Amino acid sequence: MNALESDAPLIVYVDVKSPYAFVAIRPTLALEAELGMQFDWRPLTLDIPSYLGSAEKKKGKVVASSGRSPRTWNAIRYSYRDARRYAERQGLMLKGTEKIWDSSIANIGILWVTQQDRDKLPRYLEAVYPPFWRRERDIEDSDVVKSCLAEAGVDVSGFDAFESGDGRAQHDDLQKQFHPNGIYGVPTYVLGDEILFGREHIPYLRWHLGGQNGPAPDIAYEIAPC
Repeated sequence: MNALESDAPLIVYVDVKSPYAFVAIRPTLALEAELGMQFDWRPLTLDIPSYLGSAEKKKGKVVASSGRSPRTWNAIRYSYRDARRYAERQGLMLKGTEKIWDSSIANIGILWVTQQDRDKLPRYLEAVYPPFWRRERDIEDSDVVKSCLAEAGVDVSGFDAFESGDGRAQHDDLQKQFHPNGIYGVPTYVLGDEILFGREHIPYLRWHLGGQNGPAPDIAYEIAPC
């Protein structure tokens, strides 16, 4: 799998543990349905400690922290407030996580659905994302991820072998390609030769994929709830 190539009109990179990917899921799915297209959804598992340090909370209080300056903490708090505003516009709850999760199993679940039963991907994303951000899902537990798949109506037979074998290999191979190809965060949209980071590009994606009628729209979050 080449990080920048697909037969689909658009590649969408997301990570279950990213608040900004979370608030982009429904608007991106809505765009896909509106255009009658099928995008190529792929996982990008963020290595947050490598650039933001690490931390763990219990009952809302920090009990362990490494590599985070006061400035970094302020930036993280702001990012959550920002993402929470967009989540609330969609009627979603976004609670800050109490540790940095390894989201690779849930992200491998995205690969499983796209390769096994693509039409049910929206159901899987809905089964895993909102409950995780309500702190109701342990996405590091393979059984929990399988329950999300089953809830979406996806057959889980063979998922264990996929998660530790081919799926893990595909996932890890993709991770190695991101930075060399200019992909650094989520949501990232790959549109031909363009790499676009952030939900604010959805109006442009709609314009471009919809035939480029009229002038290109401004790059901004849409006002109306998605």
